[in-house]
Amino acid sequence: MAFIDPPLLNSANVWATTEEDLDALYRCPATGAVTIRTSLLNGFAHDDTIHEYCFFDPDSMSFDDESSRPHGARTSVHETSSLNTLGYSPIPLEKYIEIIQRIESRAVHDSAHKHKPVIFSVTGSATEVVQCGELLRSKVNKGFSTWMMEVNLSCPNIVNKPPPAYSKEGMRSYLTALQGAGLEIPIGIKTPPYTYQGQFNNLIDALLESASNGKCPISFITATNTLGSCFVPGVSPEEKAINSANGLGIGGLAGMLKPYEFMKSLDIVDSLLKAKGQSSDSSFANPVDKRSCFAPFGARQCANHSKNA
Repeated sequence: MAFIDPPLLNSANVWATTEEDLDALYRCPATGAVTIRTSLLNGFAHDDTIHEYCFFDPDSMSFDDESSRPHGARTSVHETSSLNTLGYSPIPLEKYIEIIQRIESRAVHDSAHKHKPVIFSVTGSATEVVQCGELLRSKVNKGFSTWMMEVNLSCPNIVNKPPPAYSKEGMRSYLTALQGAGLEIPIGIKTPPYTYQGQFNNLIDALLESASNGKCPISFITATNTLGSCFVPGVSPEEKAINSANGLGIGGLAGMLKPYEFMKSLDIVDSLLKAKGQSSDSSFANPVDKRSCFAPFGARQCANHSKNA
């Protein structure tokens, strides 16, 4: 069982992209684990002109141009929410494995920084996700490294590819493939914000139906991704704050209310499992330490958190 202590880690976001980002997160004393920005076997076709983000004040809906993508950072303490039209990392998974191997190698010789679990967030087709897991299994140093794989089934920004985790059939295709792969590493799924009971029921049913010998292939659930189909106006109501692949400026919303929505999602999943006569410990394969782990930030925010800790 992986143990995350302290129970705080970054989400798979734009500030977990480069080796510099990931090294800062690994060295940060406030994180108990590190999550890598979602990657694919061959990398994502990132385009700065359409894959953007902005921070904004949710009360006034105002934002500063300096807080917008491609190189923005939060400029005001009131900018507590964000909108993004990002996709995935342009860096292929194999390159991330090499980056983490270098970071872990440096940590071996630096007693000031403890070893931490690393979560590789991946996506692609069900077949490609299994290939990602096979690559991780073949590269992990089992005597030292604790690697996990998070399957991102919930990005709302990929044109003509709705998040598979909103459909029981979509989730089932991945869970079935993972069940038969025998990857021998902890695997999780990243879910979208569920907004009504039927969506939670689909998740629970898909997990339980994937069980073989009483165990489903999932060790943890990352809740949640951003809320899709959201919009922030620009300087005038007819303008958009950021661009997007479809040109509408519609993207994924995150911010000050997300921790509460995240905790409620976990409560609902746990209660539904119990209602089915199951528990996360008895139903999940190799369950991760079940204490709730917040994942609110990336490398830049981690640096600020350390200064204030």
